[in-house]
Amino acid sequence: MNSAAPPQDKPLHRLLERQLRRHFGSEFAPGKPWETLLAAISRHYHETENERRLLENALGVNSQELTQANELLRAKAAQEQALLRSVMNSIPDLIFIKTSEGVYLGCNQAFERFLGRPENEIVGQHDHNLLDGPLGTVARREDELTLAQGTPRMIESWVTYPDGQRVCLEVLKTPYSGIDGQPLGLIGIGRNITERKRSEQRERLRNLALEQLARGASLTDVLKTIALGVESERPDMLCTIRLVDAQNSHLVIAAAPSLPDFYRQAIDRRPIGIGVTSSGQAAYTRKMVVVEDITTHPNWTAHKDLAIQAGICACWSQPILGAADRLLGTFAIYFRTPRTPDDQDLELVIHYANIAAIAIERGEFEEQSRLSSLILKNSGEGLVVTDEENRIIAINPAFTRITGYSFEEVKGQNPRLFKSDRHDRAYFQAMWRDLLTHGQWQGEIWDRRKNGETYAKWLTINTVRNEDGSVHRYVALFSDITEKKQSEELIWTQANFDSLTTLPNRNMFRDRLSQELKKAARTQLQVALLLIDLDKFKDVNDTLGHDVGDILLQETARRIQACVRASDTVARLGGDEFAVIIPELDDSTGLDAISRKIIDRLAEPYRLGSEVAFVSASIGIALYPDDAADIDTLIKNADQAMYAAKNSGRNRHSYFTLSLHEAAQRRVRLTNDLRSALAAGQFLLHYQPIVEMATGRIHKAEALIRWRHPVRGLLGPMDFIPLAEETGMVLDIGNWVFSESVRQAARWRQMLDPDFQVSVNRSPVQFYDQAHNLACLDELKALGIPGRAIIFEITEQLLLDAQSKVSDTLLRFRDAEIQVAIDDFGTGYSSLSYLRKFDVDYLKIDRSFVEHLETDPNNVALCEAIIVMARRLGLKVIAEGVETLAQRNILAAAGCDYAQGYLFAQPIPPEAFETLVRKSVCY
Repeated sequence: MNSAAPPQDKPLHRLLERQLRRHFGSEFAPGKPWETLLAAISRHYHETENERRLLENALGVNSQELTQANELLRAKAAQEQALLRSVMNSIPDLIFIKTSEGVYLGCNQAFERFLGRPENEIVGQHDHNLLDGPLGTVARREDELTLAQGTPRMIESWVTYPDGQRVCLEVLKTPYSGIDGQPLGLIGIGRNITERKRSEQRERLRNLALEQLARGASLTDVLKTIALGVESERPDMLCTIRLVDAQNSHLVIAAAPSLPDFYRQAIDRRPIGIGVTSSGQAAYTRKMVVVEDITTHPNWTAHKDLAIQAGICACWSQPILGAADRLLGTFAIYFRTPRTPDDQDLELVIHYANIAAIAIERGEFEEQSRLSSLILKNSGEGLVVTDEENRIIAINPAFTRITGYSFEEVKGQNPRLFKSDRHDRAYFQAMWRDLLTHGQWQGEIWDRRKNGETYAKWLTINTVRNEDGSVHRYVALFSDITEKKQSEELIWTQANFDSLTTLPNRNMFRDRLSQELKKAARTQLQVALLLIDLDKFKDVNDTLGHDVGDILLQETARRIQACVRASDTVARLGGDEFAVIIPELDDSTGLDAISRKIIDRLAEPYRLGSEVAFVSASIGIALYPDDAADIDTLIKNADQAMYAAKNSGRNRHSYFTLSLHEAAQRRVRLTNDLRSALAAGQFLLHYQPIVEMATGRIHKAEALIRWRHPVRGLLGPMDFIPLAEETGMVLDIGNWVFSESVRQAARWRQMLDPDFQVSVNRSPVQFYDQAHNLACLDELKALGIPGRAIIFEITEQLLLDAQSKVSDTLLRFRDAEIQVAIDDFGTGYSSLSYLRKFDVDYLKIDRSFVEHLETDPNNVALCEAIIVMARRLGLKVIAEGVETLAQRNILAAAGCDYAQGYLFAQPIPPEAFETLVRKSVCY
């Protein structure tokens, strides 16, 4: 367009002036600015061709140029409006515009979905016409506050979509003003933060529970807090948390804040077992039990009427497991209508069961709770718009706040300006492939700020296309999630890795094992599981301290890792138990070499500062799919193989076999039988003579328990005493053995020898039970039998215990004239300092030194050394396992005081023992 003014040396034609006044009226005045005149002409001039030519001649311009310019301006405005509309509709957040009176002027498609109405039904309406009464009133009040303050305001509100979905919106309301500065209305942007709010609520609940533990709150109060938190998150749920009782047989209610009292009382202390409601079976199977309809499920047959009376129709229960998969209790939720869980429901149940496990067993995680409470607060997302060539053409203030770049610094630049070095070329190729194929990409990405700092962000890119399908703009929304990522990584690390050794813990171990089993099922290859348990690690802790023990565990982790491939997984399952997952095996021929390498490496001395320690390892091996078809069975079978290695002498490895499985089943059955054996009178005592070497006299005997099993016949102590110690039944059995031995000692002191002594084995479990020790002394007094009639045999392991109660107990025995013998001497950490510290009367040389006396000079030297040492300390020596005259003669020559073994007699019933003594057999 020619924008020059008309010539001033030429008067305006009278016809032109008349035509202009006729068409423009008051808008026309020769004195007005030229631009105003042209604008008026462009809007109103529609005359004949002759008049148009007169106008062109008079003004020196082309009127067609005016029309074209006007059309270009309108087209540009329409294009900008279409761009704005496309940008608004591409944003997943709710966007709306209102007047200062609260009348809607426009919105995007996300807001249309929220109200369930098209924009043409929204524009011109007020909130009270579109929203429920209370919500509409609150919305209007927030509008007025925003306009009054003149600054943006952030509001959170729970709303319900037309489809019934309930979400939490974070709404940013920003006022806008006219040229004169007066407020015209406001712009609102609403974001769905439901998952974040629920995550924050769960995190707050977890932190609250751990804070309560740190402040010394009772476990019941903490679990009640957890239950109430679940119910506040999902008002349709009723929550119960139960704990396992001391006998591991019943579930005791710890928290059930919303269940009726009569129902709580009725289900309290319910047994654990198959078919016993939902929680009883979940505790028994250690797997989630989902009952969708209580009225029809067989588990609830006995409690159906009670549940109906309480108004509950569905129950899902998850076992609460702690370290070493120990059952802690159950976490259950009830519903008032039949209900099938979805993935979110299952995740909620598992999540809160884990929180309960932490509260029950892991109060030491207070520091972790503080770290996990640092949840990132989203203060707004950055926005960047690029053109079809991916050049930046627009940003928002949040972009500058997050990246540090101003618009002047990034205008026209490619977003690769922010690229960090954390993603390779393939990553961005995949991003652009999704953008070009689907028009959208969403995910995590690491970028670089202006100051050079890398940061993580959650990025959503949408493509805005022209009508012909070509790219018009790219719109990217992102939020800084760096702190959240760091917090999640820390929590994830603490939840999946052992803090002492940095190895994967039991959780990560199970996850990796699950993945390897799935892969093996696809590839038809084998997976080997090695369970490694350190032998006598407790001795290191007891003698050198737990700090040194921790250093040993760290070194153990490094040694095991050095023995396997980088692709193998080494994990610490807890305590001194480790595991190795060896995947992708064509065959198992190399496992022997790997196991031997680990065993040899772990048997090397541990130099721990100024101390040197020695341990060995027992390894159990199970193979998938040969030995098991699932994780739990594979672990169980490897565990059985590991115990077989221990029982075979330790410092070795053992493969799982069917016989081990059968032995484990027999072990379970034997444990069950043992519980009723004492009441059924199935125990009896045999006695083995202890012969005085110098005279051949028998005035001592060791009492050895036997079990007359109704099916398996006569069983020795090694067949059942370890089970009794594991289950705690050894106390009752030990009381019976002591009582029988005391009565027998009283009889033989009258019949055979007034100085006769009976030697009774005492388990460490019995020894530490002070009440049991006092009861023994009381029983001796009640029967009028002197304490010297009894010898207590204990293991030298007890002497390693630095607790004062060990010394106190031995002194109490000494005061009662009870003598003490150290059984199996020479096989452990025997030390002259321990023997000098405690009151001991006899050392019993272990049979392993005696059996090779005739062929191994070293064993002779060891026995002689023990005898000489004992004599210097004023102790008597008893040799066990003497089976030949040659062994007896060697020991007698060395000065051994007493001997027992099959050379003299095997353990025999009391009657046969009396006959043996009367014969006065001498050797």
